[in-house]
Amino acid sequence: MPASHIAFCCLAVLALLWGRGHAQYGYLGYPEGYPEPEQEHYTPPELPADTPRIQLRLAGEKRKHNEGRVEVFYDGEWGTVCDDDFTIHAAQVVCKELGYMEAISWSPSAKYGKGDGRIWFDNVQCTGKEKSLALCTSNGIGVSDCKHSEDVGVVCSDKRIPGFKFVSALTNNIDSLNIQVEDVRIRAILSSLRKRVPVTEGYVEVKDGGRWKQIRDDDWTQLNSRVMCGMFGFPGEKKYNARVYRMFARRRIPSYWDYSVNCTGNEAHLSSCKLGQTLSMKNRTDGQGLPVVVSCVPGRSFAPTSMAGYRKAFRQEPFFLSSQQPLVRLRGGAVHGEGRVEVLKNGEWGTICDDNWNLMAASVVCRELGFGSAKEALSGGRLGQGMGPVHMNEVQCSGFEKSITDCYFNKDTESLGCSHEEDAGVRCNVPAMGFQQRLRLSGGRNPFEGRVEVLMERNGSLVWGTVCGESWGTMEAMVVCRQLGLGFASNAFQESWYWPGHVSADAVVMSGVRCAGTEMSLSHCLHHGEHLSCPRGGGRFSAGVSCSETAPDLVLNPQIVEQTTYLEDRTMFMLQCAYEENCLALSSSNTPANSFRRLLRFSSQIHNNGQSDFRPKASRESWVWHDCHRHYHSMEIFTHYDLLSLNGTKVADGHKASFCLEDSECDEGIEKRYECANFGEQGITVGCWDTYRHDIDCQWVDITDVKPGDYIFQIVINPNYEVAESDYSNNIVKCRCRYDGHRIWMYNCHIGGSVSAETENTFPGLVSNQVTHR
Repeated sequence: MPASHIAFCCLAVLALLWGRGHAQYGYLGYPEGYPEPEQEHYTPPELPADTPRIQLRLAGEKRKHNEGRVEVFYDGEWGTVCDDDFTIHAAQVVCKELGYMEAISWSPSAKYGKGDGRIWFDNVQCTGKEKSLALCTSNGIGVSDCKHSEDVGVVCSDKRIPGFKFVSALTNNIDSLNIQVEDVRIRAILSSLRKRVPVTEGYVEVKDGGRWKQIRDDDWTQLNSRVMCGMFGFPGEKKYNARVYRMFARRRIPSYWDYSVNCTGNEAHLSSCKLGQTLSMKNRTDGQGLPVVVSCVPGRSFAPTSMAGYRKAFRQEPFFLSSQQPLVRLRGGAVHGEGRVEVLKNGEWGTICDDNWNLMAASVVCRELGFGSAKEALSGGRLGQGMGPVHMNEVQCSGFEKSITDCYFNKDTESLGCSHEEDAGVRCNVPAMGFQQRLRLSGGRNPFEGRVEVLMERNGSLVWGTVCGESWGTMEAMVVCRQLGLGFASNAFQESWYWPGHVSADAVVMSGVRCAGTEMSLSHCLHHGEHLSCPRGGGRFSAGVSCSETAPDLVLNPQIVEQTTYLEDRTMFMLQCAYEENCLALSSSNTPANSFRRLLRFSSQIHNNGQSDFRPKASRESWVWHDCHRHYHSMEIFTHYDLLSLNGTKVADGHKASFCLEDSECDEGIEKRYECANFGEQGITVGCWDTYRHDIDCQWVDITDVKPGDYIFQIVINPNYEVAESDYSNNIVKCRCRYDGHRIWMYNCHIGGSVSAETENTFPGLVSNQVTHR
């Protein structure tokens, strides 16, 4: 193809998210010294002159952008590749030709649906080193005896080749061109919008040959605006004052891109829309066209604010104005806009089975929750497994539904054998808020750890400095890791002398930080103002964090608690070890050895449904040996047991140390990793559970002094947040309890947050596992 016919433009935004955010906010003037993204230079491979010129794309029923049916564009027509003789080496060639670092896997038999048109390649045999699929041995281009039921698919890595410009599979009346796009942005034009974050209104611009160009609005539709807003994290679009933009365009002659865009409204990204020729390519100069303007409606969590303010505390809220409880929520994600999808049905929260789960359905969820379109539709419980029922399966959406509950789905989830191993999740496009530019980690051995340094205004200028380590904990570290897009916190450090950091940023600029753990930025947490208070000073006592892409998630089985509850009267002389470990009520200190204590006993079955193993915060050298029970405590307070009156007053309590965190049992196919015997490693493996049986010491609440009546029983795991988890809301179990002085009944046991708000209201006065009670 002649070079003169190749238009080099831009659409690798999915792979260049940092670049997009930086382009969006380049005008804000971040301080000198903030690292600029390195400009990578990619050199396309030189192919022999007789190599058939092909273009590849990944198409079909897929859940993420880097997987799909392999399709080949040749001789003006898109076609497929047969799975005969196809190997991971051929997949490697496909992925690298598409700009990905490597292939993860490949799938035969039209896993991503049957294609149509020609089958361009059959019996493909590659070594993995070829620069193009056209250079691999095959029957010859267009020679095949296959059917489309044999179409092959591939899964490529998330990481892209540095500097690679994505060759977008855009087809219309310009099929003969390869359109390459470097970047896309919404550029605020009106002065009233230039300093507001996020940018919600302005020109749509594409970067073509290093220059930003506008798109002519002759063929622009509302569906195009919907896609544009969705990819920048906004659930909807609205009208704007065209007269103002018309006046602005007259003052400065726009520089137009050569193509028009044609979207259906369901694309998750502009790169999936078709392209056409604009009036400028038809040599028309009637002057009637104007630059395309979009005006997006942000979700309520992302309402525009002044860049200088940063006072707004963000909450994840549904994108509607009614006061009703939302029907959909996300759980287990590291950042806002990602998580396991859960829906509310008959007053109980449950999950969605991943059969047929795709980007279109995922985008409905994202928009419903006030985000943009979906970047990825996750399957296989990738963001942790739920515990309740599976409410929906085989979901099919048109893409324009207001709620995922409006989509068609198979209601018979039980007969189809859906388990929580198939829980569906999403990663949504969220607005670029610029938070990452105000925080950094310094001195670490890798990008996931280091001393926390923040950008704060001091004496009228922005300066980098440290955070006081006093009271710094897991919740604060969680916010830092989220703000930087580094996942979950694995550790929070109150000293960071081993990470030198930037010498110019040694001064303490933030102190007294207290976070709920859900904030999007550290500046949204409670903290001291201009009058800092850091008794030990900064330096070696500055706050530090280490982050991890995954985290554990402990969930207590409420049915086990309900089924194993009973009363036992035990003499005091049989409770000496429990007394020494403070497992009895205060009145036990005055109880004679031959008197009885009444114990409310039950079993706890604690599952790890997260993505990584649960390990004690303290290392083995720090575990405490308890001579009476002859065991080590790896966490002195692992669970709290509380008996509460119906108005929330505590009438009895208990606690449990982690005298032995180990894998009691595991799901099928998972091996136990942790065993306490012989001073072994302690922890709970993903997919396993630790059972504290009802007949072991301290697995009780001493209710000797409790009067008969109706109560609420509450259990909280990891109550002091010593170990980071992906979801703390499910660390609590609540039960209704009736005690008549002789027997006890436990009923309506459920995990915190597993039922509707109306049902929770029948448990008045309860404290929850929230930071305000630390």
